[in-house]
Amino acid sequence: MPLLVLIRHGQSVWNLENRFTGWGDVNLTEAGISEAIAAGAVMAAEGLDFDMCFASVLTRSIKSLNLALEAMGRLWLPVVKDWRLNARHYGALTGLNKHAAANRYGAEQVRIWRRSFDVAPPPLEPGGAFELTADRRYAGVEIPATESLKDAAARVRSCGHARIAPELKAGKRVLVSAHSNSLRVMVKHLSSLSEAETAELEISTGQPIVYDLDDNLAPRGRYSLLAL
Repeated sequence: MPLLVLIRHGQSVWNLENRFTGWGDVNLTEAGISEAIAAGAVMAAEGLDFDMCFASVLTRSIKSLNLALEAMGRLWLPVVKDWRLNARHYGALTGLNKHAAANRYGAEQVRIWRRSFDVAPPPLEPGGAFELTADRRYAGVEIPATESLKDAAARVRSCGHARIAPELKAGKRVLVSAHSNSLRVMVKHLSSLSEAETAELEISTGQPIVYDLDDNLAPRGRYSLLAL
């Protein structure tokens, strides 16, 4: 039977510094490394195994997946990296401390940008420090200047339908290492959450979410593993 496990990357440097990260490519902290290793250990202890893995093209997602797979003795598993699994693009908020953003734009406005489903932050200014047009990872990609959660959901669903679902329909066990917002929209689809429920859903770093699926990819059960 198909199995799907979702895991958010371990704590990143900007998570620790309370910054908006989005498509900013930052590394894991020591705590984040430990979280990813612990996630692999708890999945192995649970008896989980996989046939196929997916990650975004951001370092924190890829490194977390590799660390978890190494802890499971499964570094040899095939991995597909797809930009559509990237975190939500936070536009002009990228790299900004969340308290500083609240002081600049107002706490209520920042709350709306963070928690609404269809309101995007201001766009990223071209030519700035987080400009990605020359990044080879995104060759041929129409890089967004900002995204609402709804915008991010559209590209995550596209990846799910085109790349992940066919593997699951073939009966494979799939592990996805991604980001809080990309995983939130996957949980929305799988668990039939409302837009309001999705906007308030918290996805913890390094804590695997397990979906037991039937042959039609309908969830038969969902549970989280506590990786210590």
